[in-house]
Parts: sequence; C-alpha cells; structure tokens
Amino acid sequence: MPTLIFTPRYTEDSQALWKAAGSLGWQVERLTNWRVPEHFRALPDPVLYGEALFGPTLAEQLGLRLLSPPEDWLVRRPMPYKHRAISLTTLGEARQSSAAAFVKPPNDKSFPAGVYLGAELPGEYLDDMPVLVSEVVTWEKEFRCFILDRELKTYSLYSRHGEIQRDQEFASTPEEDEQVEAFVARLLADPQVDLPRATVVDVGLIQGSGWACVEQNAAWGAGIYGCSPSAVLGVIQHAAVKG
Repeated sequence: MPTLIFTPRYTEDSQALWKAAGSLGWQVERLTNWRVPEHFRALPDPVLYGEALFGPTLAEQLGLRLLSPPEDWLVRRPMPYKHRAISLTTLGEARQSSAAAFVKPPNDKSFPAGVYLGAELPGEYLDDMPVLVSEVVTWEKEFRCFILDRELKTYSLYSRHGEIQRDQEFASTPEEDEQVEAFVARLLADPQVDLPRATVVDVGLIQGSGWACVEQNAAWGAGIYGCSPSAVLGVIQHAAVKG
C-alpha cells in the first residue's frame, strides 16, 4: 500500500491530496521537520509530494530518485510546440542583456519567474546559475496537465491573461478543453518529445501565435489547481524511483 508523505508545509493542495489518498486506502504521513524519521526509510512504497527546493533532499533520505525534466527540455522543442525563442544560459550572461526577457530558473523557484531587464535580475545568486531566457509573449490562457506513460490523466485551467483562476474554480469551456486535449495529444504522440514516465506539462494559448508548451514541471512538486486529486495521486505515485 502506498504511503503519501508530505513536507511540514500545509497547503490547499496537500489537504486535497490527503483526502483523496484516504479515499484510496493509502497511508498518509506529514513530516514535522525537514529530516525524515528513520522508520520512514523502511516504507515499501513511499510517495513524496512537496516543494521543489526541499524535495531532492527529502527524497535522498527516503532512498528515492525523483523524476524531473531536463533543464533544456523546452529549449529543444521545435518552434510549433513553443512559438517563441528560448535559450538556456547562465544568470551572469542574462545580467548582461539590455533587452527585456522572461527569465526563470529551469526546475526550481529560487527566484520568481518574470520579465526582467538584465540589471534587474536578483543579485544574490551566482553568475553560473542556469536560467531559461525567453522571448516575451502574452499568454491568453494556461493549463496544467498531469501525464503518466504519455497519457493525459487530468488537467485544469489555471490562468487567464496572467490571473490565477481560483475564484472562478479553474473553470474552462468545452471548446477550450477540446483544444487543450488536441494539442496535448499531438505532443504526446510525437516520438521526438522526450518525457519522464510521470510528469506535468503546462500548455497555453499565446496571443497571435497559437497553442504552445509553457514549461515542463516535476509531478512530485506541482500544484494541482482544479485537477482531480485522485488522478494526480496516480501520477505522482510514479514520479520517483527507488535508488
């Protein structure tokens, strides 16, 4: 039987997943600090869900290897899947730019993703830190998609014109759902698109360009928005491997 393990931080997502895990008959544990108790290490089927900054450290203590996207995954996608210029570079190089660009750390939230001039980038991080630098575009809507074995398991609208849709309960229209499913089906059917077994791909509609990948995220740390908590559990159960 899987045991779902949460970090000490309480969130709406962890509460929803806790309830779903209980309905599936899973055991649930919440850490009281950032150190894994010794008896957790003997659990036969641990499933970790938590923040990107602390997940790898906790996973190592549990004897798990987390599945995370390559830092250059989005860079390597053909233009029909991204509709904008994107490069993987260093923070030092990005600081030299005088043009505004969308800059983010590839796989963590060490500083907020956003549009920056080079001189505006945070100064407390080393120059050799990797960052993704993207042409600035306008996203009309964005969806989170949980994927297992190249199959879309659950998805949810999370943003319209940059506004999180929590107050609207992440509601999307049947036409939007049809468009999302069609784009993701094309992406997943393409053998040139490499994906971990369990992952999250955010997709959206770029104003004036069409549907594109926003980014890929590790499933074990991704927010669920309006996705089915039970379906999310089915994905994150495979978002780490032993060893």
